[in-house]
Amino acid sequence: MSIFFLILGVVVIGLAIFINAQDNQFKLSRSTVIPAPTGKVFEQVNNLKNWNAWSPWARMDPNAKNSFEGPEAGVGAVMGWAGNKNVGEGKMTIIESRPDELVKFKLEFYKPFKGTNQAEFTFRPEGSGTHVTWSMTGDKNFIAKAMHLVMDCEKMVGGQFEDGFKNLDEVLKKAA
Repeated sequence: MSIFFLILGVVVIGLAIFINAQDNQFKLSRSTVIPAPTGKVFEQVNNLKNWNAWSPWARMDPNAKNSFEGPEAGVGAVMGWAGNKNVGEGKMTIIESRPDELVKFKLEFYKPFKGTNQAEFTFRPEGSGTHVTWSMTGDKNFIAKAMHLVMDCEKMVGGQFEDGFKNLDEVLKKAA
């Protein structure tokens, strides 16, 4: 019996070392071209009150409660949310905004897991449309490192970014 616990202990320690050796940060990113002028695409992202029309998370929980602080758009604009288990609870704050070029956010997650990440959208004209890149970066603690071993967060969240692009395209087509 004691050999079993010794082997189990070695396996647990080995697994902990392996998990801890994983990257301390993550970055995921998706890009697309949206057939709309850069200014129109930028406006949808830079004004947080527009997000409910195209955000993939708003569609996962249409009953989520949103709150807004600060200016309606640009630096200092804040949107908080509290929703079901699919969207959790948190807030995002625009920390940098350059018209038709960049919107950068601080993301604070409270539920189901606490965490702070950064997200950004970059925009550049491409033909008659706009090339948009949506990315998110953050630190991974021990639990996040372990989760990344068994869950493909790149595929899961990246897929949500792709859904957001499709929704954004639909909103802009209806507004045209």
